[in-house]
Amino acid sequence: MNKEIRIAISGKSGCGNTTVSTLLAEKLGVKLINYTFRQLAAEKGMTLAQVIENAKSDDSYDIFVDNHQVELAKAEPCVLGSRLAVWMLKEADLKVYLYASDDTRAKRILNREGGDLEEIKSFTAMRDSEDSRRYLKLYNIDNNKYDFCDMIIDTANYNPEQIVELILGELKNRKLVD
Repeated sequence: MNKEIRIAISGKSGCGNTTVSTLLAEKLGVKLINYTFRQLAAEKGMTLAQVIENAKSDDSYDIFVDNHQVELAKAEPCVLGSRLAVWMLKEADLKVYLYASDDTRAKRILNREGGDLEEIKSFTAMRDSEDSRRYLKLYNIDNNKYDFCDMIIDTANYNPEQIVELILGELKNRKLVD
């Protein structure tokens, strides 16, 4: 690697964000940062359900997780994979937004978690709407506007390994990696 790079990868649920971020961090030999409510719960000695419930009426949970991820990302070379990474890590060397249609996302969630496709579509639409409302309220971020990103990849067209190769190619073009 030529320098201490920080890559931000975002995408809605079912776009492959976690998989791609993990594979890319492994390929680059840098830390993956994906600090979530799950880690916060463990650190606070709470259940994930308790944290989620508390976060409904207390914005400090979201704000802490989002800000803590950025602090961690600034500390060392990394891949920051989160729904807000491309907006929150302003100093990222490369900002990648992973996109997929609602149908593609729902089918992936179904394959990953099981269940009923129509229920998943309904839940995912509700979750997207709730996330968008919260991000706008907390940070004035419209998570449906990502045209500022360096790369926007429709993940329906590629498997995770191919997406990682596309990102590595862009990093090489920018002379950020050897």
